[in-house]
Amino acid sequence: MKPFAFERARNVDHALSLAAAAPGARFLAGGTNLLDLMKLEIEQPETLIDVGRLPLADISETSGGGLRIGALATNTFVASDPRVRSRYPVLARAILSGASAQLRNKASMGGNLMQRTRCAYFMDPAKPCNKRLPGSGCSAMGGLSQATALFGASEFCAAVSASDMSVALAVLDAEVETVRADGSVRRRPVETLHRLPGDAPQVDTDLAPDELILAVELPPPPSGGQVWRKVRARASYIGALASVAVAGDRVALGAVAARPWRARATEAALAGGAAPSEAAEAELASASGEVGRKSLVRRLATDAIQESRKGGRS
Repeated sequence: MKPFAFERARNVDHALSLAAAAPGARFLAGGTNLLDLMKLEIEQPETLIDVGRLPLADISETSGGGLRIGALATNTFVASDPRVRSRYPVLARAILSGASAQLRNKASMGGNLMQRTRCAYFMDPAKPCNKRLPGSGCSAMGGLSQATALFGASEFCAAVSASDMSVALAVLDAEVETVRADGSVRRRPVETLHRLPGDAPQVDTDLAPDELILAVELPPPPSGGQVWRKVRARASYIGALASVAVAGDRVALGAVAARPWRARATEAALAGGAAPSEAAEAELASASGEVGRKSLVRRLATDAIQESRKGGRS
């Protein structure tokens, strides 16, 4: 691990001023992803700013009937909250399907959103990777990876997002609230927080270097069933080969793009009266990649939509 400076933020303003004064600094919350990447020398920040003690861990009701979840609320805390379990079961299920209990006890809401891809080539410093070292090439193109992007990939990168939680948040129309050192506050949908790779795959999100996630806000839950489905290579905390979140008439796919993928073509087909299998196929008509992965997503989405139409909450 490379030497680095360590600063502990006293409050939000202090954290932002530290970030503004140290270009390339990284915020540290639970550290379940960032510290691993530093040990592998994939991430080499010159400064870490510990925000883990800031008062951003509460879950509160909003005036509109939704929930506001602080960025430092742990994954375990969120998934076990009675309001989340009863009103947003797809979110609770998605969180519980990711990582191990030990990691969920430490990982934060904001940190989960900011985690980087688990692409095998990104995680191996001996292999070329444009996301890790721009201009070096993409080993996943024609490689052995089972989980390359079906949507939104470019000639420079085919990595996928590792966050299960973000898929559920996207299907629930959740928004992320952030603040910068100049005091400006922004809100944007979770589904657009992450960038598609384009010609700059090393840039994961649209956040500025001095921008800190404060909270995630959930609108009132949609009517209809909520269902989460995930397939992975084995029953451990390995990443998904594919996942699907359904909430009412909304559908989102996971492990198929560099961000959670709202299946708009599927939603439009369902609104037009298409059968679940036909609606799933409508989204996959524009997908690239392996036939087997596309078949897996099709079957997974069809099953989840059918279950949600029965009022399922699983």
